[in-house]
Amino acid sequence: MKKIYLKGSWVIKAPREEVYKTMSDFENMPKYFPKVAQSIRIVKKDGNNLIMEARVKTFGGVFLVHMQTELRPPFGYVSDNKNNIGTCGHEEFLMEEIPEGTKINYTYDVELKNLIFRIFGNFLIKRYAMRFWQHAVIDKLKQMLEK
Repeated sequence: MKKIYLKGSWVIKAPREEVYKTMSDFENMPKYFPKVAQSIRIVKKDGNNLIMEARVKTFGGVFLVHMQTELRPPFGYVSDNKNNIGTCGHEEFLMEEIPEGTKINYTYDVELKNLIFRIFGNFLIKRYAMRFWQHAVIDKLKQMLEK
């Protein structure tokens, strides 16, 4: 299987607790980030461990994603995700306090199982995915939380 490793780091001029509160409120993600989430439903919760079903928007379509997520308050979350289009991956959204506010360190290790995605995925995902995610999530976080 072909793997792609995505990595990004950004600074939000807001307290880490505020960023965590927003980014761990999964059921409201469609309201906060409508460009990437159509719906998220928590199927099971056991302490900081969540099993969720999400309908996410990407590459012009809506796809079902099963997420096994571990909240790591107040530092972020890690999640193992599988979707119905032939990709799966390990996502980490982790934060640290810095003098300017909150530094977000984001990684996503994507495994491409679908033949079409293996052929075109490297170009599409590496070139556009992180840029889109920054626009749809990070820029929106900045609008919501920076004062």
